[in-house]
Amino acid sequence: MSSEKGNSLPLLLHKKTIVIDVCYSYHRPAIGGMNKTSQREDNSEKLIYIKMRRDVDTMKYQEVFKRKEIKYLLSEEQFEGLLPTLEKYLKVDAYGKSRINNIYFDTPDYRLIQTSLEKPVYKEKLRLRTYGETVNNTNAFIEIKKKFDGIVYKRRISAPYSEAIKYMTGQREKLEESQIAEEIASFIDYYQNLRPAMIIGYDRVAMAGIEDKNLRVTFDTNITWRTDAIDLRAGSYGKQIIEEGQCLMELKVKDAIPLEIVRKMNELGIYQISFSKYGRAYVSMVTESAARVVAAADTQTVHHRNQKGEVAYA
Repeated sequence: MSSEKGNSLPLLLHKKTIVIDVCYSYHRPAIGGMNKTSQREDNSEKLIYIKMRRDVDTMKYQEVFKRKEIKYLLSEEQFEGLLPTLEKYLKVDAYGKSRINNIYFDTPDYRLIQTSLEKPVYKEKLRLRTYGETVNNTNAFIEIKKKFDGIVYKRRISAPYSEAIKYMTGQREKLEESQIAEEIASFIDYYQNLRPAMIIGYDRVAMAGIEDKNLRVTFDTNITWRTDAIDLRAGSYGKQIIEEGQCLMELKVKDAIPLEIVRKMNELGIYQISFSKYGRAYVSMVTESAARVVAAADTQTVHHRNQKGEVAYA
């Protein structure tokens, strides 16, 4: 989006970080998955509880974080057409525009993302996240993201990046004693051979509800992925996931979207899509890998002539 058109979305403001987490106990499906019926029945055994902690020095909060996340892919024209309506209900939050960097962890055969792409009722991901330029002492977040029956649950713990990446790669013991830390340890133990699989980064502008504090909208641009140099200290670069001029909008709500916003979106032809950054990047990776295999096979084709003098291929 052009800088002129982005004037209503100010640059990042430096404020203390508020960390929102969710933690709950659940029964993870057995290897091989389960059908929708059994997954819904399993929900009755899910224990959801609140864990809230305030650290006065760091202004760090932890609480249940549960909401719907509805995604839309917008053109620049759609963004500009929708923004005035959004600004009646939301304002750019204290962080303004920021660069978000993520390492996604997966098994060597990409079991987590392959399961996610099958669109099961229940799915989960594990990632390490930082904001802005990453160095050893940058505050990093180890985050579990789960989606059950359309509702997203997240919880996370934080530590300096150098310590967080050591823990996630098996080079040190647990970072802290907490319920969330126990769940992360359980996640890692369950999948056993998790490893850094991919880096995904993007520029984000976030808006928060003026009256409805549960209403939140984010706009992501310059979404990139890479599988080389999987260390956030190596910088933010990679291959693009969406086209230039597009942005991924996410409406994050607990209840309903204001009717005026819904009507404006319909007027502009903005409709909900299924979009996973890690999923899109994984599909691109597999497609590129297959193309390289075909290209390599073509270069190894041996041309020769048969007895009739015709060109044949071996």
